[in-house]
Amino acid sequence: MAVNLKGRSFLTLKDFTPEEIRYLLELSKDLKNKKRIGSKEKLLEGKNVVLLFEKASTRTRCAFEVAAMDEGAGVTFLSSNDSQMGKKESLEDTAKVLGRMYDGIEFRGFKQETVELLAKYSGVPVWNGLTDADHPTQILADLLTIMEHVPKALNKVKLVYVGDARNNMGNGLLIGCAKMGMHFVACAPKELFPEENLVAEMREVAKETGATIELIENIDEAVKDADVIYTDVWVSMGEEDKFEERIKLLHPYQVNMEMIKKTGNPDVIFMHCLPSFHDLETKVGREIYEKFGLKEMEVTDEVFRSRHSVVFDEAENRLHTIKAVMVATMG
Repeated sequence: MAVNLKGRSFLTLKDFTPEEIRYLLELSKDLKNKKRIGSKEKLLEGKNVVLLFEKASTRTRCAFEVAAMDEGAGVTFLSSNDSQMGKKESLEDTAKVLGRMYDGIEFRGFKQETVELLAKYSGVPVWNGLTDADHPTQILADLLTIMEHVPKALNKVKLVYVGDARNNMGNGLLIGCAKMGMHFVACAPKELFPEENLVAEMREVAKETGATIELIENIDEAVKDADVIYTDVWVSMGEEDKFEERIKLLHPYQVNMEMIKKTGNPDVIFMHCLPSFHDLETKVGREIYEKFGLKEMEVTDEVFRSRHSVVFDEAENRLHTIKAVMVATMG
């Protein structure tokens, strides 16, 4: 059965069937190959997209801009200081205005409700570039990266997410793994397990896809036989007052070479959505070192730079998967 996503918004992988997600992944692979061979096909020529950013970004902004321009689309970037959305103009009114001018809208910010309202009122495809609840474009890039580096079908892969399993990445990976029939383990202190409602919802999905979902505090038990060890920063944007609390909870869950060895898999890969606090080469990293004495946080520099790490392939794949989402929904 042919997959047609034209006109669809991309707000969460919950809204997509496994077949539709596979279609986006195959399209990503095709577009990645075409970029590498220098294909000049412009699949979005004549289209215009607007990028709405409440939160700062490197990968998401660059991926959307380059992807759109590669395929011939025009791009407008608006930060929270550049528009009246939510200040002098309601979300509904902003969505209706932008929908009259643009063929697609990307939103990166705080509330999932915001991206949902934009999709409800704009009349054009809306893409979730990150909210506090989910990060579906990142998950699509992660799945593509796993396909490239793990010599198994996705439904045979065990992915262990280590750290704050309640954040947008923990949520998104839980959803993506459930949809694709994978073995997902949240390895975290109980206080940071995913929300019970989301776990219950994804366990219903797992009944259809054959996925396994586990929440485990014990590191040795959680990481055994892992194909992928995945982590993220311990404190998300907007939660900077929680560093001390999170360091106490999550320092035992730091991804280090000892944890990598505990998997028993010499070819286990390490993934991180970035940015990462793996050294003292960032302002935040140096501030944390001065305050708490930590030179590395969620992952050690040894692991980050090791042969296990595929984080920069993963970052590049944001471009190709975001391009696929735009081409499929707007082309």
